[in-house]
Amino acid sequence: MKKLAVNKEACIGCGICCAKDPAHFDFEDDGLSSVISQDNIDCDEVKDAMDSCPTGAIHYEEDSDQEEHHCDNCENKDCCNK
Repeated sequence: MKKLAVNKEACIGCGICCAKDPAHFDFEDDGLSSVISQDNIDCDEVKDAMDSCPTGAIHYEEDSDQEEHHCDNCENKDCCNK
């Protein structure tokens, strides 16, 4: 499963992502942006924030906390991820 992330090495704290999509991005105490929500990360606002980032710091990455699906006997692919 993918998740939304901000590369702290690339972020310059310009705030464009926070302005474009305050539901997903906010500033941390260090002045850099961070992801505050993983809900509906394929929405147009996230894509606009990603496209507007001058350094390309916003990206999707694989969520290593999620286990892969190993069951071929069901249609609900979340059954093995519990």
